[in-house]
Amino acid sequence: MARADLANPLDFGSVPGEHVRTSRTAPPDRQPAARGATEWGYAEMNWTKRRGTAVVGCAVAVAAAVAGLQGLPAPAQADPPPDNRSQLLDVSTPTRADKEKLLKLGFDVTEQADADSVTVFAGDARERSLLKSAGYQWTVKVADVEEQNRLDRVKDAAYAAKTTVSPLPSGRDTYRRLADYEADLTLLAKRYPKLVKPITLPYKTSEGRPVRGVEITTNPQNVTDGKPVFFLMGAHHAREWPSAETAIEYAFDLTKNYGKNKRITSIVQKTRTIVVPIINVDGYNTSREAAPKGDFSKFDYEMKRKTCEATAKTLPEELGGDCGNNPQGVQRGTDPNRNYPGFWGGPGASTNYRSETYRGDQPSILPEVQNVRWVVSNRQVTGLITLHTFGNLILRPPGVMAVGAPPDEPIYKALGASLAVDNGYTNQPSYQLYDTTGSTEDWSYWATGGLGFTFEIGSSFHPPYADGVIAHYLGQAPAPGAGTGGNREALLTMSEATGNAKLHSTLLGATAPGRTLKIAKTFQTPTSPVIQPDGTAKDPIIYTDKLESTLTTGIGPFKWSVNPSTRPYVAGRWGRDPVAPTQPSVTLTNPDGIPVKGQAETATFTIKAPPEADNGKASIKIGWNKPDVDWDVYIYGPDGKQVAQAASLADPEVAVLLDPVPGQYTVQVENFDGGETADWTGSVEFAPPTPASYTGVKESWKLSCYTKAGKLLGTRDVTVDRGKTVWVGDPCRRYKG
Repeated sequence: MARADLANPLDFGSVPGEHVRTSRTAPPDRQPAARGATEWGYAEMNWTKRRGTAVVGCAVAVAAAVAGLQGLPAPAQADPPPDNRSQLLDVSTPTRADKEKLLKLGFDVTEQADADSVTVFAGDARERSLLKSAGYQWTVKVADVEEQNRLDRVKDAAYAAKTTVSPLPSGRDTYRRLADYEADLTLLAKRYPKLVKPITLPYKTSEGRPVRGVEITTNPQNVTDGKPVFFLMGAHHAREWPSAETAIEYAFDLTKNYGKNKRITSIVQKTRTIVVPIINVDGYNTSREAAPKGDFSKFDYEMKRKTCEATAKTLPEELGGDCGNNPQGVQRGTDPNRNYPGFWGGPGASTNYRSETYRGDQPSILPEVQNVRWVVSNRQVTGLITLHTFGNLILRPPGVMAVGAPPDEPIYKALGASLAVDNGYTNQPSYQLYDTTGSTEDWSYWATGGLGFTFEIGSSFHPPYADGVIAHYLGQAPAPGAGTGGNREALLTMSEATGNAKLHSTLLGATAPGRTLKIAKTFQTPTSPVIQPDGTAKDPIIYTDKLESTLTTGIGPFKWSVNPSTRPYVAGRWGRDPVAPTQPSVTLTNPDGIPVKGQAETATFTIKAPPEADNGKASIKIGWNKPDVDWDVYIYGPDGKQVAQAASLADPEVAVLLDPVPGQYTVQVENFDGGETADWTGSVEFAPPTPASYTGVKESWKLSCYTKAGKLLGTRDVTVDRGKTVWVGDPCRRYKG
């Protein structure tokens, strides 16, 4: 069916497992169908649907014949109504350009993604038509999200009805409302006063709500004890209910099992855990109290993601009402996980205030973001996890591939791997999903050096409680961490890592008791070049951070767990030196004959492994040297999965592999247009790995000592690296004015 025939196409949708528009990603053993027949998604209709269409056609033909015999006009065949079910789609995005384009189209893109695809919510037939016209293909994961949401709530009710006490630390069997969280936080502080200190963060939300949490350690009232801090938070995004549940269950776990479980007892004694279950309080309350719909429409408040403030760009007619009932619907607000100042304004965050990933009018403009920055800036947060749904992922910085690997990449990756052993999630840099800027750890890590991760829990935003919370927390089926401990075990591992002196820095010294020691530094950092709505970029915005923490000395020597004095942002980037020569270039063998337009042929090449070769980059080039001709290129790895493509109008087309896995690769070259007049030639060129680029810059903490009355007694600069301990002596002995 050519495009000219699609003036009034019938959209039959697709069914789970059915692919749409397959010519672009046919595996090497399948020749793609002619592009004109498949690129709009109608070549592979389900047989039942074809048969149904044929039956309808026959019925209409019979009716027309009967009508003709009676001298009456034949009845007109009405177009079927569009399929406006909200669907969850696994959209093929084999290149970073595909992912970036998808984000710019404004779809509700989830954090469930891999190198080849991204999971997207399409609210109706119009959105699926937009995907088709943009050239995307997909597999339907959930054919009717609204119906699935209804079934999930039925399952929740059934579980709660048959369950008196769940196996969770709190015994909870249903998703909490905001009032339940407030009651449980109060309960923890009252039940365990020697272990729990309530905390209210300094900035209220746009609707005037406080953001509350708890601090858990022995002698919790002494917030200047010098212990390393683990900061656990949930619900940056309102609809991600399991993230808040997981956070508060960990608070119950630590307090309930202190003195009973040796591991937990040690964690509580040696570290301070700050748990804030809900960062985006307004949004969470709106989502949790909304009538269940699950259709992802503009007024499906249960599926709200963002905060609740009207932005400076909000139109006058969109103002008024409250977060759960307003003219703008769920489009009101800002994505808090795109509003942190780290690399703010770059790719992976929207300039459109109606978008689910709107970055905000300015960096760090949200009170929700300011609250998190306050905690991290005023405590020595050596470990951090921000909980989200969904995707079963453990993500670490950077959010943007172009930033480069952080200087701590080896230990960062290893720590993520140890967490993944516990919960069965995939451990990877955040940018492997798609580029994002303005996220939590891309500020906290680069500014402080504290190791932070994002957990993407489960397979939907708020699945049945037993599956999405209990199973994932305890490591039970159907969670991927079944039998290995689940998120409970992963959080315990992160708590231990928080207290591990090899992963942060330590200051030792001795002075009189009752002294107040402060370490501080103030610095400025640029955001990304700020992308504008037209795609151009303006100069970065310079923002200021002030880090300041306090320790009160007791009798005898003091020990202070701190983050490294040199920020990762200025320390440089990790890389590796080659361990073998770079592989010589390879000429691809072009098979005999030329495929007709829309068809393809293949060639193979092998990437060698050390000690024979060490390749940091492979560039596959296909050229033809004639205008009005276009060959497209698709690369399949040793496992048969597509790993790269080049399908533009360039000559040559160049597909790039970074740190490629050794093995045999298949190059599929498709005659997109005119290939019969100009056959292709191809080669593979290799480059060595990128060495590290450490700057050698060293920053210092400013260490100061004060009396109880606030008199300054001494000050000095202290430089300390990760994993190192520095003896500072008596910081109160001298004062140099």
